[in-house]
Amino acid sequence: MYTSMKDLENWVDKLPDEYKSNYNRLKRFSEVLTTEPEPLVGQTPKEVIWTKNKSKLYRYQPAIKKTNKVPILMVYALINKPYILDLAPGNSLIEYLTNQGHDVYLLDWGTAGYEDRHMKLEDYIMDYIPRATKKVLQTSNAKELSVLGYCMGGTMTSIFAALHPELPIRNLIFMTSPFDFADAGHYTNWLDKRYFNLDKLVDTMGNITPEFIDFGNKLLNPIQNFYGPYVSLADRADNETFVEGWKLMQKWLKDGIPFPGESYRQWIGEFYQENKLINDELYVRGRQVKLGDIKANVLNIAGSRDNIALPHQVEALNDKISSKNKTFHLLETGHVSVTVGRTAINETYPLINEWLVENSK
Repeated sequence: MYTSMKDLENWVDKLPDEYKSNYNRLKRFSEVLTTEPEPLVGQTPKEVIWTKNKSKLYRYQPAIKKTNKVPILMVYALINKPYILDLAPGNSLIEYLTNQGHDVYLLDWGTAGYEDRHMKLEDYIMDYIPRATKKVLQTSNAKELSVLGYCMGGTMTSIFAALHPELPIRNLIFMTSPFDFADAGHYTNWLDKRYFNLDKLVDTMGNITPEFIDFGNKLLNPIQNFYGPYVSLADRADNETFVEGWKLMQKWLKDGIPFPGESYRQWIGEFYQENKLINDELYVRGRQVKLGDIKANVLNIAGSRDNIALPHQVEALNDKISSKNKTFHLLETGHVSVTVGRTAINETYPLINEWLVENSK
């Protein structure tokens, strides 16, 4: 009988190395899940330069010299929090680009409350992004800008760009953003309007909870998504580099935000159920959205293992836009690993930087 943890560990020290290693890994697994504080995220220095309702427009590392004359505005999705673009030092797209001399801005939508349940996609696209764009141009004293949209933020950015030809958008970068919803994998079946009562859901919940969104995403690959992270942690808890990355990712995945109800109604109804955008059937405040009106330079990035925005959903944009300079790039990543992790650091970040430098001269 052991009277203290020290007694137990003294006994473990007498065991063969294999058993000691297993014990230490189990102990570390337990510590990570029960006693360790959450990791710090979003550490790249920034300042708030504009606000509207709960949204904030950040400018990153303003003290660093900007060698690229075309600033970048990042537009995030209405799901989860945007610090996935600035997860941790050394694992941050924003930090990387600012260190390369880019003037980087991020439009953070904030956390919607019940009072925001009537906010529609068009409110964000028509009332927020254009004003943020003008603030970026003013702050940078620039004549043109680049806009980078991630996930759903890229889809919103494409609508914004198509409806605002008067704005000086030189470059558009889309990261794992769906545009064609005719075949959205499992979502197509799950969200079929014959079985999925969208109006009843929104009318009942007001805003759609982050748990509801997260549960749906995890069902795309349930064993891997529900149990896989914990199996991996148990197997690699003695690898501190892996543990730090695991803690960062789990924090972000569990840090979701409510999806404004009316935006969700539009997103599911007009995109997943009726596929209006790619077919030029989407109207925003009475104006028809034609992706063919996009003429800016375009870098369109997809992930070969992405099961949220399937590669063919992403690639479809390039056949619709009028841009003369347009590139579709398929990376060997998933939906999130396109922006964090080893492949992102070694491939995504340099790809975006080099493309921006080449197209901002």
